[in-house]
Amino acid sequence: MPSDTTVFRTFHEFDTGQRAHLAEALAEVRARVWAKLDTRPSDPVILDFDASLVDVHSELKEQAAPTYKKGFGFHPLFVFADQTGETLAAKLRAGNAGSNTVTDHVEVFDAAVAQLPASVTRGHHAGDDPSLVERSVIARADGAGCTEGFLAACRERNVTFFVTARSNAQITGAIYAASDQPDRWQPSRTQAGEPHSEASVCEMTEYLDLSSMPAGTRCIIRREPLHPGAQRSLFPSHDYRYWGFYTDAAGDPVALDVTMRAHAHVESHIQRLKESGLCRFPFTKFEANSNWLMTVALAADLVRWFQLLCLEGRWREARPKTLRWEIFHAPGRLVCRSRRRIVRLLEGWPSAGVLLGAYQRLALLT
Repeated sequence: MPSDTTVFRTFHEFDTGQRAHLAEALAEVRARVWAKLDTRPSDPVILDFDASLVDVHSELKEQAAPTYKKGFGFHPLFVFADQTGETLAAKLRAGNAGSNTVTDHVEVFDAAVAQLPASVTRGHHAGDDPSLVERSVIARADGAGCTEGFLAACRERNVTFFVTARSNAQITGAIYAASDQPDRWQPSRTQAGEPHSEASVCEMTEYLDLSSMPAGTRCIIRREPLHPGAQRSLFPSHDYRYWGFYTDAAGDPVALDVTMRAHAHVESHIQRLKESGLCRFPFTKFEANSNWLMTVALAADLVRWFQLLCLEGRWREARPKTLRWEIFHAPGRLVCRSRRRIVRLLEGWPSAGVLLGAYQRLALLT
């Protein structure tokens, strides 16, 4: 195990170029992992964009700054693979970095696409011919991605977009016009595909002027009864909370609403990162903290690969803290003798069966 001094020096010696080389090597490993996962090539690859505020308690850290939530720290931006929960791209930013900065979104966009296997990325680079696309890619973002620059970048890369709509006079007028037309509203569905009796969905495209957005952009609005703690609505109402999004995807508005609402998975992905070291930026130099962020994302991906390839049941979605206490801290011994690998665990350990199953699957993989 390296000393603290060696670790400190290593984090300070890495730079942007070395991180890029490491990302290239990581993409090769990721492609091999995806080849072993039980994924359906016909399913689209969904990229989820989101940022998170990380508070720090020292003004000496470079680019730590006040945040829009009255805190102080950093405002990193991430791109996750929805199917696996991997962190495909992460960019450390100052605490006062803008939420909807187009250049930052496009930078992590290209970095995330570069992490996907070649069979997925074909046709999804800037300027590629749409006929080259073999597997569809979807970009999902909250209101921070609702910018002309980001949507244009999606169209340039032949990527379908889903972005949360912001409140404006046009949307307010459209909701007002459709609110007294009950036949336009269709019952919503849950993520499991079951009807949602209280929520409903309506397409508002014909009521809006979307000429500033890419051709084929649609606007879909969802309404549900107000509940305690509901976030701000697109439309002032005492009965419903309204929420909507823009997309250039074809299909039924109800199905598209289900797809967009699954963007909430990013909260779980960010929580995994926070349990893997994201809450701590231990260095003064911004470049060293960028290396720390890269290491946190890499460690989280290694754990995700272990879960997806070697575990089953609830353990595939268990949080790092749970794995740490029930799997990684299990007392035992690994004995290599006579070309055999023997795993000796403490008698009666609750997760002994899970660990033995993981070793068996690991042996089959290698």
